[in-house]
Amino acid sequence: MRPVSIIGVGMIPFGKYPEKDTADLAWPAIKQAMEDAGTDRDDIGIAYCGSVYGGMMIGQRTLTRLGMTGKPIINVENACSSSSSAFHQAHMAVASGAYDVALVFGVDKLSQFGGGTIPLVDEDWEISQGMLMPALYAMRACRYMHETGLTTEQLAGVSVKARAMGAHNPDAQFQKEISLEEVMNARPIADPFTLLHCCPTGDGAAAAVICAGDVAHKFEAAPIKILASDLCTGTYLTGYRDMTVPEITVRGASEAYEEAGVGPEDIDVAEIHDAFTIAELLYYEAFGFCGRGEAIRLLEDGVTSIGGAKPVNPSGGLLSKGHPVGATGIAQITEITRQLRGSCGARQVEGARTGLAHATGGGAMGMDHGACSIHILQR
Repeated sequence: MRPVSIIGVGMIPFGKYPEKDTADLAWPAIKQAMEDAGTDRDDIGIAYCGSVYGGMMIGQRTLTRLGMTGKPIINVENACSSSSSAFHQAHMAVASGAYDVALVFGVDKLSQFGGGTIPLVDEDWEISQGMLMPALYAMRACRYMHETGLTTEQLAGVSVKARAMGAHNPDAQFQKEISLEEVMNARPIADPFTLLHCCPTGDGAAAAVICAGDVAHKFEAAPIKILASDLCTGTYLTGYRDMTVPEITVRGASEAYEEAGVGPEDIDVAEIHDAFTIAELLYYEAFGFCGRGEAIRLLEDGVTSIGGAKPVNPSGGLLSKGHPVGATGIAQITEITRQLRGSCGARQVEGARTGLAHATGGGAMGMDHGACSIHILQR
């Protein structure tokens, strides 16, 4: 397997675009990534699209807009890990030597559903009993609070941090800071969550161009090395599940660290899957950034804020940047790439050399999560 680098990234501002169809959300992000990479249509050997609700052949429908037909186009659905799973597939295609250059993009348009929780599959027996995403994460939060003494005010602080970071991200769905009181007094969703504990639904797209490390110099780009690309599936259990330990992420983190030859102490910046406030705290522990029950200390001591020792979600995360599910994985990779290049302006993590992007997908079916993809990048 040969080394692979990211040579171009792009994304559109996340938000709500009721006047646009899904394909028309995606192609501007692709064009931006290809311009960033210095590639043209003929350079791309294969393309992968990650989407959950884009419909049949969304990759082909999108690339037709750019005249990029006739080459292999593969569509990937893996819940919220769709585009990061597509990135994993593209990485393997290039690393194996099958292709020199690959395009990966993710897109989804959740505004088509008119609000509410994202549609899930009723034939899943847990979902049919009411285990929607807010309910699942609320149960995790209640159990963690019971075991560690975490307070509702401390939990709300995760959202305050996210909005403070998102205020400096022109691609974020929410670009306004909020107070602890605003989070606490927002509309109740699922105890202990209010609306501002939950990531918003919306529309968005992001894209990346990757290539073999030995040909990266041919393009006008600043290559970012892909040290690890890990994808794993949750373990199905019929009995007790510890809802405070995200097993799939703990396992995936171990695999990714081993592949990359680094440890948690080497990660300078991370984008992790904070679909709800409790998730960020659980993932601090899952990635080994702190010990059991110590996550709130990292948050309150500013360790995970800009200027701290290990900034997490400088983009604003899903809580502020938004979560158009199929686009999220590549959007995280885009943010880490830009951080390692030093091009993030007011939210820049100074001196960042090694970064991590993490997206989970699905959350029921007798599993902690259905999928988890973790990528470790380095300049």
